[in-house]
Amino acid sequence: MAPEELSQVIGDLVCSDKRLLVDLSSNEDAAVYKIDDDRALVQSVDIITPVVDDPYYFGQIAAANSLSDIFAMGGEVLTAMNVVGFDGCNHSKDVLKEMFFGAKSKLDECKGVLAGGHTIKTDEMLYGLSVTGIVHPQKIYKNNSARVGDVVVLTKPLGLGILTTALKADMLNEKLVTHITHLLAMLNYKASMVMKDFDVSACTDVTGFGLLGHMMEMVSEDISFIVERSEVPVIEGAQDMADMGIIPGGTYSNKKYLENKVHFVSEDKKDILLYDAQTSGGLLIAVSQKDANKLVNVLKDNGYEKSSVIAEVVAKNEYPIVITG
Repeated sequence: MAPEELSQVIGDLVCSDKRLLVDLSSNEDAAVYKIDDDRALVQSVDIITPVVDDPYYFGQIAAANSLSDIFAMGGEVLTAMNVVGFDGCNHSKDVLKEMFFGAKSKLDECKGVLAGGHTIKTDEMLYGLSVTGIVHPQKIYKNNSARVGDVVVLTKPLGLGILTTALKADMLNEKLVTHITHLLAMLNYKASMVMKDFDVSACTDVTGFGLLGHMMEMVSEDISFIVERSEVPVIEGAQDMADMGIIPGGTYSNKKYLENKVHFVSEDKKDILLYDAQTSGGLLIAVSQKDANKLVNVLKDNGYEKSSVIAEVVAKNEYPIVITG
């Protein structure tokens, strides 16, 4: 659902319990439930439709997308449950088996356990995970706690929504398909572990609401963001597809929702990528300026090759987000 629609649906639905440290009243990535002074559960669920043809890789991507919310909160994955809508009329059970094994490979990578799940028959394939993780109650990374003077690091390039739309239309060469499949299946696990060694104040992941949509969730009553457009990493080929009009509907929904919240100092055709609805995108990490370059270098050493400082956190001004460059 689009951000505005989701806000309207949730409305005043609030679950008040002092043990619920993060609940529906905020736009956080996952719920956090306190067990004791040293432990809290982090819980999230997500499902997607196929973005690649290979069922094993689709399983990996669906898992990476679902697990990302736990990593964005600074948590470690404990268990996961399959959530499946399976189109048995057009696919054999071997396809389902490959999806499960793909997801399990990603759980193995982050030391999580696949504990079971639930499968129903659907006309369209759906797959994801319900995930439970653990985090220290005092070491939760929320998305709206960035400080004035911090900068924002993005760990994966943009364009995954546009390029997966092009892939479905068979418009991409084999090399680019391999590249985006790797990016989609890449866990945010190592990035989450790495950021704990630096002065990080806030974090979220970039998924369906796009870069600007998720950055909007990081805005608080005290801060705004200035984004340097030229520093935002973009996957090669994404702009070419966008220029041809290969743009997912979710991207247009994101743009409509943010049209009065984002100010562009100058217009550019590349701006549509800032709204692009991502699947299994990177982390947005607010970090002190003194630690920013060191964090980026360590992220690159751990495989997040396009990690970049893309924005600055400033005192609240007229617009929540300003785009320059």
